[in-house]
Amino acid sequence: MTEVAEIFETMDWGPAPENRAEADAWLDAHARTFGHFIGGKRWKPGETFATVNPATGEALAQVTQGTEDDVTAAVKAARKAQKAWAAASDHDRARVLYAIARGLQKHARLFAVLEVLDTGKPIREARDIDVALAARHFYHHAGHAALRGETLPGAAPWGVCGQIVPWNFPLLMLSWKVAPALAMGNAVVLKPAEWTPLTALAFADICQQAGVPPGVVNIVTGDGATGAALAAAEIDKLAFTGSTEVGRVLRRETAGRGIGLTLELGGKSPYIVFEDADIDGAVEGLVDAIWFNGGQVCCAGSRLLVQEGIAEDFQRRLIARMAKIRVGDPLDKAVDMGALVHAEQKARVEAMLAQTSGTVHRGVAPEGCYLPPILVSDLHSADPLMQEEVFGPVLAMTTFRTPAEAVQLANDTTYGLAASVWSQDIDMALDTAPRIDAGVVWVNGTNMLDAAAPFGGMKESGFGREGGIAGLHAYLRPEAGAALAEPKRYDGTAAPSDMIDRTAKMYVGGKQARPDGGYSRPVFGPKGAVGEVGIANRKDLRNAVEAARGAKGWSASTGHLRAQILYYLAENLSARAAEFDARLKAQGAKDAAEDAVRALFRWAAWADKHDGRTLGVPMGGLALALNRPVGVIGAFAAEDAPLTAMATVIGAALATGNRLVLVAPETAPLTATDLYQVLDTSDVPGGVVNLLTGDHAELAPHMGGHLGVDAVWSFSSADISGVIEREAAADLKRTWVNFGRATDWADSDRFLRAGCEVQTVWVPFGL
Repeated sequence: MTEVAEIFETMDWGPAPENRAEADAWLDAHARTFGHFIGGKRWKPGETFATVNPATGEALAQVTQGTEDDVTAAVKAARKAQKAWAAASDHDRARVLYAIARGLQKHARLFAVLEVLDTGKPIREARDIDVALAARHFYHHAGHAALRGETLPGAAPWGVCGQIVPWNFPLLMLSWKVAPALAMGNAVVLKPAEWTPLTALAFADICQQAGVPPGVVNIVTGDGATGAALAAAEIDKLAFTGSTEVGRVLRRETAGRGIGLTLELGGKSPYIVFEDADIDGAVEGLVDAIWFNGGQVCCAGSRLLVQEGIAEDFQRRLIARMAKIRVGDPLDKAVDMGALVHAEQKARVEAMLAQTSGTVHRGVAPEGCYLPPILVSDLHSADPLMQEEVFGPVLAMTTFRTPAEAVQLANDTTYGLAASVWSQDIDMALDTAPRIDAGVVWVNGTNMLDAAAPFGGMKESGFGREGGIAGLHAYLRPEAGAALAEPKRYDGTAAPSDMIDRTAKMYVGGKQARPDGGYSRPVFGPKGAVGEVGIANRKDLRNAVEAARGAKGWSASTGHLRAQILYYLAENLSARAAEFDARLKAQGAKDAAEDAVRALFRWAAWADKHDGRTLGVPMGGLALALNRPVGVIGAFAAEDAPLTAMATVIGAALATGNRLVLVAPETAPLTATDLYQVLDTSDVPGGVVNLLTGDHAELAPHMGGHLGVDAVWSFSSADISGVIEREAAADLKRTWVNFGRATDWADSDRFLRAGCEVQTVWVPFGL
């Protein structure tokens, strides 16, 4: 037996095992065999598979493999229950969510131990983070449910929401999705990950105890085939957290269906350490960011970028700290790192390590489904370990010289989920944080999460937010306008011979431009041909996108400057209102220049007033939700009010700091080509607004698939919504399409949300 004196000398940790008796008793009470939870009842098990404790290889339970029929039954139960749940009072829904939160707290040990048994994560993480945050989400959203009528008047839920959660945070991801969905009046069908279904099945007990009406929450277990069946089912909205590859598949499969979609996908998060950082604090932050949870988290700071002046010292201290990280039984409260979730995941990580050209430094871990903390140094930015998500305890390290290079390296990835910035110069930290393309940035900290703070990615890390007000909007259905009538387009009649002299050019990079192919077509109004426009092709689109990307200074400009230019644009349009009205009338368009002037004035007013939010999170410090421009927006103009619609799109895009490639309405294209003269005289920088004329259906797949376009909006009456969503899957760009419905041009809130990415910046201070 070890003497106390020996322990003081060696400072070794003794074992401190968590009691698993309560979890075993719960499993035994269900005979360790589980069916689905549908319509408020546990179904009899069907064909089953084993869920295994990765730390020991022990089979914990048999879980039913969900079929397409099972998913259909769950969706039917949700559909039956949803209307009554949405019609319930805000107070009644709030009480149910509050009861769920209390239930999670009451059974915190059960959930923490089940999570450890199923995932292999250390009990300290499951107990202190996962269960506590899950309860926090239901408490927070109980408040949103109670206040919905006041804060979101007239808001309507989507209806039935399909939700697919991953294996790394099974309970926490469940709470992120179920809490806001229920608060806003939706019913859900949840599919937990194949490897980690137990806490979701235990959550079904909490729902019954909390008084959730039967059918409002349904849980269907199974593998990827079950998830695919859920995505293909008759749901109204799909929320998915998982890999980017699967996210692309889901974007394609849901394209054109008119359902809501949010994707929280992979990450390759930079961890930037400047020379003036608290080195020991930054080293300890890495233990939390990448090793405490075994690196099995999408926002793990797995790319370490250290300023050259301290790189050698930092690496030495980091390797010394790695040697003291305790890896072992995840139920031991003295353990830092537990097991990887599955032997397949361990093999995948080892295979990636075998291919690296860097220097590998390994800690110590027991045999089995364990890996030690691993540092790989001497890497160049193109190495797969610097670019690809590993999902294991592997930290890839490189160096930088200047702050500008740090930002460049941080953004040198297709992902954009999270980042950490370490510097004791707060000016340096706060200058760097907003320039990183990531949905969440932590200053002198890492992995801070809260229900009040939006979480989600940029670029190929997905779209949509979970948490905060932004997360609520993901579970509210946009109001649909009236169906648009298909307008009469050009029928191929030959143009009069003199039309060639009256051809209107496109507007690209602040200059007039002829179409690349040289093709043009006449424009007809009620009294015949009134002009001719060029027909843009994909090369013209490419040129316009290049011009827009080159005008990135606009996105860095102040709101005041953007407001001034938009006011000036409105003033100049007003001065020529009679000419525009005459042109609209000649083309047979029912619109008025004065309405367009009013739209531009409204967006000029918004330009310096679309503030972010200071979030009420339980910490010492601030969490800020900043509104960042999306970047380059490609848009297809509406035919129902051509000038007003174009003015609204131009105003909204520019007010929020975006650059625009706008395809003119097919039935009134001369209205767009006339606009370049107003843009030229209104100090709009070249490339900020680019105007193309041509066929919407022809350009839609090129716009949707163009890697230089960050978002696509379609207000066209042409049937191009599905094409855009499908092509956008290539790089998971944001889309806002109308499915042939009219748009409310006065709905500023919708335009503001579509024009911005929410970036959450955490700035801890004090105690």
